[in-house]
Amino acid sequence: MKSRILAGLAAGALCVVFSGCAKKPVAASTTPPTPRVEPRTTPAPSRQVTPTPPSTSASSTPASTPRMPDAATKARIQDLLDRIQDAYFDYNKHNLRPDAEATLQKDAQALGDIIRQYPDYKLTVQGHCDERGSEEYNLALGDKRAEQAKEYLATLGVPGNQLQIISYGKDKPVCEDHDEACWQRNRRAHITQEQ
Repeated sequence: MKSRILAGLAAGALCVVFSGCAKKPVAASTTPPTPRVEPRTTPAPSRQVTPTPPSTSASSTPASTPRMPDAATKARIQDLLDRIQDAYFDYNKHNLRPDAEATLQKDAQALGDIIRQYPDYKLTVQGHCDERGSEEYNLALGDKRAEQAKEYLATLGVPGNQLQIISYGKDKPVCEDHDEACWQRNRRAHITQEQ
């Protein structure tokens, strides 16, 4: 009977050993469980904290630079514009004559140096024509004259993005006589400050 008990215990031990091994997961054949990802919620705007930027020196802050000239600088700009005078054009032409180029060159570099310091400040280049021709034709011709003067001033150092153009055609003449001398005075490009 002892042998039967020993045989039963041996069989039971073997069952426990084999059944225990069968229940263990095999590392190579199982995949690790996928971690649960909780959805993120953004905090309410009132809870967000905006970091304060580090302080910078006054020379590197563009906000401290005035974007428009003061009254004294505007007076200096007007003085330069008065010296530059008008650029005159030939009849039915919009290309700059040599004398018009010379007129625009006068003090243009100094003018460009000043207005470049004030990026929001604009000058207006006006295009004018004499009284002959239709209103539509003269508006288009005045526009071309103003554009030619603007492009030339940009080549001289005046920032082109600070020059706007307008055509008055045959409106706003400086002379109202009906002769060539008067018509010549009206065929012009004129530079003004933004009002």
